[in-house]
Amino acid sequence: MKIVRRAEENVGFQLAPMIDMTFLLLVFFMVTTKISKEQIKQEIKLPTASNAIIPPEVSNRDIISIDAGGRYFIGQTPAGKKELADYLKKRFEKNPPLRLYIRADKSTPGKKIKEVMKMAADAGALDVIFGSYQS
Repeated sequence: MKIVRRAEENVGFQLAPMIDMTFLLLVFFMVTTKISKEQIKQEIKLPTASNAIIPPEVSNRDIISIDAGGRYFIGQTPAGKKELADYLKKRFEKNPPLRLYIRADKSTPGKKIKEVMKMAADAGALDVIFGSYQS
């Protein structure tokens, strides 16, 4: 009985799966960036601060906006005080830690900002940043 050996074939590096993954990641990041920018679309005139610094990590944060009239927004969606407090508590329960990016108009009453900070503390937020421009 003779054993017949096949000729050895050179195994090549498959590029098609690598290209597919690259395009999938590219599309994913393009879509998530668009969603993040849409949440910040609310017209807010941020204050300027001489000591403002850009945080190293701003992704994966819930965006809470307060306009000049003191109205609350979760992303682009208007919310009342109770709705915002419930949202923050549910958000913390489902996916801790609660990280917030608060954008308040420069003419927002300080009372409204304190209310949001109290709600965030009650919900369990540990990492809160405020939006401002550097002067």
